[in-house]
Amino acid sequence: MIFETNRFYVRKLIKEDLVAFHEMHENVNVMRYVSQKVMTYEENEKDLNQLIAFYDKQDNDFWIYAVVKKLDNSFVGTVALVKDKNNDNEIGYRFLEKYWGKGFGNEIVKGLIAYAKKINFLKLIACVSLDNIASEKIIKNNGFELITSYTCDDLKIPERKYKLIL
Repeated sequence: MIFETNRFYVRKLIKEDLVAFHEMHENVNVMRYVSQKVMTYEENEKDLNQLIAFYDKQDNDFWIYAVVKKLDNSFVGTVALVKDKNNDNEIGYRFLEKYWGKGFGNEIVKGLIAYAKKINFLKLIACVSLDNIASEKIIKNNGFELITSYTCDDLKIPERKYKLIL
């Protein structure tokens, strides 16, 4: 386990997460804030295997973890802690659509902030699609401050970049 909150465990992804991982990434509503394209089962299987392989990579700076409910150990989504192109610690999170609107994002971000402090990070970055009003609200409610608005280089999606000094 990486960290926990009241309702969730955050742990490394495992191959058994594939069905739910695929369900999340084949959903157009989830992916419109990420890549604007859904992924096939084969693409998701390859992506999941690559994310799992990163755990053993020396000097890894790309950590994607599973979020699971304590109550029944069901896969809810993923949380990310990665280095961005400026070498800043960027957070991210993604949930199955059936779990939207239940306060899960806010709880996970609070847990991620506490975890980042525990491992002595000094600052966190969050980039949010302009269309993702719920995610932007979560980021703002957790003390992140707007740095800039821009268009994402690779996805061509308008985004806002936020920072949180820990």
